[in-house]
Amino acid sequence: MACIPAARSQDRIHCPRSRSSSFGMAERTIGTYERRSLAVVTRGLQPDGGRLTDRLQRPLRDLRISVTDRCNFRCVYCMPKEVFGRDYQFLEREKLLSFEEIARLTRLFASLGVEKIRLTGGEPLLRRQLERLIAMLACIPGLDLTLTTNGSLLPEKAQALKEAGLRRVTVSLDSLDDKVFRAMNDVDFAVERVLAGIDAAARVGLTPIKINVVVKRGVNEHSILPMARYFRGTGHILRFIEYMDVGHSNGWRLNDVVPATVILSTIRAEMPIEPVGPNYRGEVAGRWRYCDGSGEIGVIASVTQPFCRDCSRARLSADGRLFTCLFAMTGRDLRSMLRGGASDVDIWDAIAGVWRGRSDRYSEIRSAATVRLPKVEMSYIGG
Repeated sequence: MACIPAARSQDRIHCPRSRSSSFGMAERTIGTYERRSLAVVTRGLQPDGGRLTDRLQRPLRDLRISVTDRCNFRCVYCMPKEVFGRDYQFLEREKLLSFEEIARLTRLFASLGVEKIRLTGGEPLLRRQLERLIAMLACIPGLDLTLTTNGSLLPEKAQALKEAGLRRVTVSLDSLDDKVFRAMNDVDFAVERVLAGIDAAARVGLTPIKINVVVKRGVNEHSILPMARYFRGTGHILRFIEYMDVGHSNGWRLNDVVPATVILSTIRAEMPIEPVGPNYRGEVAGRWRYCDGSGEIGVIASVTQPFCRDCSRARLSADGRLFTCLFAMTGRDLRSMLRGGASDVDIWDAIAGVWRGRSDRYSEIRSAATVRLPKVEMSYIGG
């Protein structure tokens, strides 16, 4: 590797903020970092000048950051109450990455080519003072900063999130049928409260808002058309997701999957739609728009139409483990490096090494045998 200058005490990174906000000073110091050789580490360049790629030539573009493994819902396809009950051992506070540690890693990921950050959980809005982390990450140049939430806390949080620098949100909402939705979140949370959160996000400009619907046969497939009717023409992007075998506690069966083709034909029978090209290589949702111009929908078909070949996502767990696939079983511990005195150069090399060695393509090789593997839970690494 080419020579990288050592850190200097005066090399501080400041983030000027042009407007006053609840975060205090107009100029905020967010940490001290080693200065990197721009000739070596700039927007994902490797020492030879090529973009960092894995074994299948997939670039590192997206990073999901889980800020907590806790959630106030117990969705049956993610955190079933039978497993994640009162006795479940969640991560202790001291094991969570601090905001400063997350910001440090995010800068390193950005130098390796990451362009989009999505904060996840668990439910990320349960993490105290999350707005402070968002303000820190918003200071990193060139990042598209987003968040996925169940929407329950958006009415109180939306304004602060926007002021901190968050660009937009994705909200999970699996049905407009209140009885069905309460059963799916399994904490008796009402649909109207999530809709209030979506409205709050729209008012402050966290748009375009994406609405995620996990479709499970025998549970909420009858909600496909009502959801499409409700959000058509709102400017929000509705995305239907095939029920996936994430983790090993949701009792997944292939027969429970409603295929993307069925979802699309259900909508097309009432509302004509046509395909739209992806916004970028590696976009997970297939895009469709209403022929009358009243909006678009997406379908994420990980089970029936795997998109592993273009996957550009890495995932960072709340306790600092790096995973290269949603269906992974193990991850690389970065927290021990952060707290053990490792330099930015050392951590940068570790991240790059993990990505270069990546060959994951779980959804392309899914079988009865792989379904039973002890995969990490989605609430731990984020969806």
